[in-house]
Amino acid sequence: MRHLLNRLRIIGLIALLVVQWESARAQPPAASTENYPSKPVRWIVPFAPGGPGDVLSRVIAPRLSDRLKQPVLVENRAGASGDIGMEIAARAAPDGYTIFLGSTNEVINPILHKLGVNPLTDLKPVSQLVRTPLVLLANRNFSPKTVPEVLSAARARPGTVTCGCGAPVLQLACEMLKIQGGVDINVIPYKGGGHALNDLIGGQVDLIFLGSNVALPYLKANRVDAIATAGPRRGVGPLGQLPTVGETLPGFDVEGWFGVLVPSATPQKIITRLNHEIAAVLEQGEVRERLANGGLEISYGPPEAFAEFMREYYAKYAKIIREAGIKGE
Repeated sequence: MRHLLNRLRIIGLIALLVVQWESARAQPPAASTENYPSKPVRWIVPFAPGGPGDVLSRVIAPRLSDRLKQPVLVENRAGASGDIGMEIAARAAPDGYTIFLGSTNEVINPILHKLGVNPLTDLKPVSQLVRTPLVLLANRNFSPKTVPEVLSAARARPGTVTCGCGAPVLQLACEMLKIQGGVDINVIPYKGGGHALNDLIGGQVDLIFLGSNVALPYLKANRVDAIATAGPRRGVGPLGQLPTVGETLPGFDVEGWFGVLVPSATPQKIITRLNHEIAAVLEQGEVRERLANGGLEISYGPPEAFAEFMREYYAKYAKIIREAGIKGE
């Protein structure tokens, strides 16, 4: 009997060791932080080449490469308002060799749509890069040139004033103008901001909201008119001389932003290193001048501050979207 018990104990011990070994083998290897980075870093940009997010990344990437002593390679993965690129990044190995250009869209999209990943849990903030206030633009043949005049025209002709939108945050701004203004504005979704802008110039829509950095060249070329910014106050950015929508509709405040995120299990030591190097790049005089001239307000800080900003941003606009009954297209 004693021998039988001993054999059972031995068999049980062997079984336990096998289970532990299999479990250990199944775990992904821990990311090496001591020699990071030791190979090129992939920067996933969820936008097409030539767009504002792509241009921003290509300003920062070569300078970040210099700091890290390894190539930082921009990889465009456009589609579904940024969701395709976000999912690729969230499911990448959490080793610091995949970083992601996050934006307003990735935080607002989960409120409007059911997604495969959640940016607040499946990605971890590294650093915000820039903010850009939105600007309300009008077709040059559209008679109203102020926010009160826009609202008056919408009240006089319900459903005839149109607001085009090519991204979730731009749709949100159009819907907020409609709801807070208490008017019937026809919100028209587009597959991209460029399509909406082309139709604005062509006269197919009356109004659009757009990031001030994207709007500047068209304003300088007198192809569109600027009515107001969507920021909290005047004096911010290259269009700071404009009135704000909030002067007519108190509390109206919508801005765009870009920042860097990584897969959620990325070691904190790597996140800290990336944050430090990104801050150093954004402090370079040439970078600051180029981004400012492009209508972008540099905004960076520790990862914790960016994480808190994203949580507050999500909570603020989730409340607005749900109370207003705004639906994703």
